[in-house]
Amino acid sequence: MRKTIIVIVAVAGLVTLVVGSVAFASSRGDGHRLNVIEHAVTDTVIDVGAPGDSTGDLLTFHNELFNASDTTVVGTDQGECVRIDPAAGTWECRWTNVLRGGQITVEGPFFDAQDSVLAVTGGTGRYRNVRGEMELTSLVGGTEFEFSFRLIGAQT
Repeated sequence: MRKTIIVIVAVAGLVTLVVGSVAFASSRGDGHRLNVIEHAVTDTVIDVGAPGDSTGDLLTFHNELFNASDTTVVGTDQGECVRIDPAAGTWECRWTNVLRGGQITVEGPFFDAQDSVLAVTGGTGRYRNVRGEMELTSLVGGTEFEFSFRLIGAQT
């Protein structure tokens, strides 16, 4: 009987993981890593002020997030960026990543031509006490982005 319960619990855990749960992996004892892939298909730039790419323009988005292997939708994001310096290719951004079990908010720079690191500013649900950072890496010519979270304080 006890062996049957252990097997059932193990199988249920594995099924939950495969069916879309976002998995955490410990990273050198300095928090938990969470990697997702954003498909940037809804990004819209709103031209504010001077015509063309200028300070103050607004970028809005609401995209799907996929697991680290880019095969299963595990959440969504939504947010906005303000163009800071077109010549330097800089934006200042903030957004919410909606995942199973809660949300993670981030804020920081986005660069046209290089990767960046944003601050994790808070969360809800299993992420309610979270802090840390998110490395943003451009993939597929800027149509997909990897978000690599290093989270401290997340409930696993």
